[in-house]
Amino acid sequence: MSDAVKFELLKRDEGTRARRGRLTTPHGVIETPVFMPVGTAGTVKALKPDDVKELGAQIILANTYHLYLRPGHEVVKKAGGLHQYMHWDGPILTDSGGFQVFSLASLGKLTEDGMEFASHIDGSRHLLSPEKSMEIQEALGSDIIMAFDECVSYPAERPYVEASVLRTTRWLERCKAAHTNTERQSLFGIMQGGMFNDLRRQSAEQIVALDLPGYAIGGLSVGEPKELMYEVLDGCVDFLPTDKPRYLMGVGTPDALLESVALGVDMFDCVLPTREARHGRAMTRDGSVNLRNAAYAEDFAPLDAECSCYCCKNFTRSYLRHLVMAKEMLGATLISLHNLKFLVDLMGGARAAIEAGGGAFAAYKAATLARYYK
Repeated sequence: MSDAVKFELLKRDEGTRARRGRLTTPHGVIETPVFMPVGTAGTVKALKPDDVKELGAQIILANTYHLYLRPGHEVVKKAGGLHQYMHWDGPILTDSGGFQVFSLASLGKLTEDGMEFASHIDGSRHLLSPEKSMEIQEALGSDIIMAFDECVSYPAERPYVEASVLRTTRWLERCKAAHTNTERQSLFGIMQGGMFNDLRRQSAEQIVALDLPGYAIGGLSVGEPKELMYEVLDGCVDFLPTDKPRYLMGVGTPDALLESVALGVDMFDCVLPTREARHGRAMTRDGSVNLRNAAYAEDFAPLDAECSCYCCKNFTRSYLRHLVMAKEMLGATLISLHNLKFLVDLMGGARAAIEAGGGAFAAYKAATLARYYK
């Protein structure tokens, strides 16, 4: 089997477990650690693909569940694959659809075959299985495809998590058997295990034994306190190979990103920056800004004076507040662009600090978070 994605570990930080790496994919090179904007339905909400590229995003994530239900993976395949369909020529990662069907558990039924569920769009019944997830993702043509797993909610009883870990491993074995396009797509496995350190180790040992090109840490950032997330993550990272990329799913706040980089994670995704933008909230170097606040009505400064994005170079907080209050679409576009640029720059700063060595990353992390959360 030939892996479509190759990972190179370039440098380790001396004072933390932070890593500087490089992923080479069929659609381009990704410098890590990296934040991946989420394009759920084949679009990063409110932004053109050119916007996403210009702000420095290296890879985007799209959603198997949503694209399967609408417009359908066969439609995307006929269009030449997701890259062609959405006019994005960079790398794409697709999730398996597992998180969505389990988050909509009231509409579905878990079986050994997979998850039977009712479409949130029209109520039609479907079965999403490991084999079906692989079929959909191969039709989409993404560079990195994720294994179909069970994402356990928090809190969860230990007996259920024990059974879930074994089921996730069996499903991963089926995913690997069903995955055929290994020359163009790389399958990543997903570690589960809830908040139980020994079950996390067990899950890691089982998925690493399958010798995949990369591994994700799932089932965190699902409602547990951040301190517990960091405690569990601290152990998780050590259970995964050092020569493969590590992907923490669904994390996007500055503190969680930098704390996780310090623990040795390479890849992240989250809907937070665009979702916050649609609610009039911006991420700046000096903290979160809620533009609905009347204090910004006559604030003619940019969102972030140190940001080089199109939004900050051309518009004031006052104007952005006006757009938000008037429910103008441009507001969500401009703030989304800025929020993504902020996180892209945050990761760029982390990479530069790791490269510099000599304690630069620890200093960068401390200074950045102290300023953001002051």
